[in-house]
Amino acid sequence: MKLSKRHLAKTVTWRIIGTLDTVLLAWLISNDVTVGLQIGFFELATKMLLFYGHERLWFRSTIQSSNKRHVLKTFSWRAVGTLDTIVLSWIITGNPLTGLQIGGAEVITKMVLYFLHEKTWYHINYGLYQRIRKKRLKELKQPR
Repeated sequence: MKLSKRHLAKTVTWRIIGTLDTVLLAWLISNDVTVGLQIGFFELATKMLLFYGHERLWFRSTIQSSNKRHVLKTFSWRAVGTLDTIVLSWIITGNPLTGLQIGGAEVITKMVLYFLHEKTWYHINYGLYQRIRKKRLKELKQPR
């Protein structure tokens, strides 16, 4: 599988935002900064792998409407991300209720943050130069 610079860049920028949000929420809910940092640390690995896979799947999507696409990506990623947070939080705290509380709080904050992240990246051409060039060549070859 060929690595995509764009998808890697999106993965890293989202993970920074997402990890900071998780650390803060886990700290506030557990009243323990160590718990927040532990969950954030483990999520760096799990979420980056999951997010990269999610990006690769969505890259093949034929949905053209940017708003529809962003909303669907937001919901599909949030389902994957929340499940990961709940499981990690449960394992780290030993309490399934704490895992559900952290995951539940994240649903709202992360959906807003992810939607804004997607809208921002939609306007960034980084890593799309070949795709844009192929599209222009295709348009030039079509008879008018």
